Amino acid sequence: MRKIAIPITRDNQIESHFGRSKFYEIYLFSSNNEILDIQLLETQHKRACKSDVFNELASKGVSCLLSENIGDKAYHKFNEAGIQVIRGCSGDSSDVILKYVENQISDRGSNCVKPHKSHSNHSCHN
Repeated sequence: MRKIAIPITRDNQIESHFGRSKFYEIYLFSSNNEILDIQLLETQHKRACKSDVFNELASKGVSCLLSENIGDKAYHKFNEAGIQVIRGCSGDSSDVILKYVENQISDRGSNCVKPHKSHSNHSCHN
């Protein structure tokens, strides 16, 4: 069995930037890639990238995170916690998780590198 987490908005879209994420869906899969359970994790942090969400997800057994944009520090914190990060995912979380399980999604290979003074005006161009 494996667990995959996705940072989401209130309407189940993948959060466009990991650092703003307050909600995470955690999917539990069988060895046959069947969804056994879905949990919702709500964090109390204003900025996920400044929190301990990395270790919190690792303690829940998460081995992979599907994200759209993520900064270098957060990316490395997930790796240190033993969680693989797949970057460049967007859209409805249920659609993305199914595409991932069918091997239709791969890591885009780049992180968001723009400094963060205000997340509201932030966009990534990688």
